[in-house]
Amino acid sequence: MEQHHFLTTLFPRPKFTAAEQDAVVNRFKPVQFSRNDYLLREGKTATQYWLLESGFARSYVTDAAGNDITTHFYGPGDIVMDWSSFFLQQPTRENIQALTACQCWQLEYLHFQELFHGIETFREHGRTNFAASYFTLKSHSIGLIADNAAARYKKLLQEKPLLVQNVPVKHMATYLGITDTSLSRIRRELAKESS
Repeated sequence: MEQHHFLTTLFPRPKFTAAEQDAVVNRFKPVQFSRNDYLLREGKTATQYWLLESGFARSYVTDAAGNDITTHFYGPGDIVMDWSSFFLQQPTRENIQALTACQCWQLEYLHFQELFHGIETFREHGRTNFAASYFTLKSHSIGLIADNAAARYKKLLQEKPLLVQNVPVKHMATYLGITDTSLSRIRRELAKESS
């Protein structure tokens, strides 16, 4: 497989030796998802993870009333996966869905295990990403309790500014724990403040 520039920037030299970089990059394969395609469905066990080169996706759960509640957004450069399902090899409770056409690089679970146990730099890279994912989840959980809706929206814009142009308001609203109407009002108020 040709060493794609996107992958070599994620697994750079000299952090990775040339041989390590080749071993990692050559285990990924390019895949594309169309808008609304599912990368992972509730009840299935994650056997791949994806590096998102272009496009946007979201993970969501269905609440007791049957509503889709967005749990995370993914944009270019993000790892797209259900960490617990992938590492524990247990069925997921989440769905992961493409919100736009997505170009991804896919790594199979068995290849991940080979790289994780065979290349120390890859293992450390994985641990760093896992910790960052945990801190993001923790920060979002605390924000839902401690911050008002406008502050949560501003934080989302700061962390993922391209979401506004690429993600439906209804998905952003459920992620922020508010209604579409409340989010539209917050957006109008912020637009007035900045004009």
